Amino acid sequence: MKAYQLTGQRRLELVDAPDPTPEDGEVVLKVQHSSICGSDVHLNYEPALPEERYPMFYGSPCHEIAGTVVESRKDGIEVGTRAIVLPESAVSAGGHRGGGLADYIASSKVIPLPDYGSTAEWVMCQPAGTALYSARRWGSTDDKRIAVMGQGAIGLSFTNIAANQGAQQVIAIDLLDYRLDKAAEFGATATINPDRNNVIEAIEEITGGEGVDVVVDASADPDGINQAVQIVNQGGLIIGFSLVPIEEQVVFRHLDWMRKEVKIIPTSSGGSHDPMESVAAMVDLRDRGWMDPAKFTTHQISWDGIPDAYEMYSHRRDNVIKVVMEINAE
Repeated sequence: MKAYQLTGQRRLELVDAPDPTPEDGEVVLKVQHSSICGSDVHLNYEPALPEERYPMFYGSPCHEIAGTVVESRKDGIEVGTRAIVLPESAVSAGGHRGGGLADYIASSKVIPLPDYGSTAEWVMCQPAGTALYSARRWGSTDDKRIAVMGQGAIGLSFTNIAANQGAQQVIAIDLLDYRLDKAAEFGATATINPDRNNVIEAIEEITGGEGVDVVVDASADPDGINQAVQIVNQGGLIIGFSLVPIEEQVVFRHLDWMRKEVKIIPTSSGGSHDPMESVAAMVDLRDRGWMDPAKFTTHQISWDGIPDAYEMYSHRRDNVIKVVMEINAE
């Protein structure tokens, strides 16, 4: 099969790879569409990793994947089922366990999809589902003002979820105006660009002195957690989603946190006991018309354009929010 493989810093190479062989409990998915995730870019594509990390598994780094099951050894999943799959974490004796930049992938983590619409649209339920997993931590929203730091696809998902749940106010914070414009489209009641405004003063004005009860850190900024502590109300809640590269040193201002008595909840659906559940829930919500993560997509790219797409995403060119890549035509 054809596949891309990360062979060095910012170097995606086209390679011939072995077809995957499913183990018991797994399927083989013909990948039709995949999407670029910020974590794959910031944690794998951009940094200079230790030599032993290269080359990465075939099809990596890419974990947002949708297509059609062409072989199944998993009870309840038939050949022909359209699905999102989550990659396995390692290569086993059964064969390829890589990512979504390949013709096929084997996995046990399967989320069936409805029969209508393109997988280019449904694949966006994967990232939005991870945000849903974390958003559940804020509980009811009708009595809360919520600020979301970072308005990439994940931050926009939090903004959209909070707005749809009826939060009193949803304040989007980002350094890029085009992202803030998107946030307003998806339900933000106010936006703040920290390059132009003092965030604390702006929140004070926007909320009429009430402040914000919840802050979501989806900024990928090593100092994001400290900024969230500054922004949130006394005794408020911070939901941590931000993935900071391992080489970045995070200095946590402990005394500020203690004085404010702020609750911080780190969240990661991928490390949960059931990483598929929240993605399946988002598929259901889209099916019912409650939210449509497909609207976050700004670019659709063909197979040959994938290396350039990663560069575009990395450098935030062309007002990019979310890139969907065509691996095999439907």
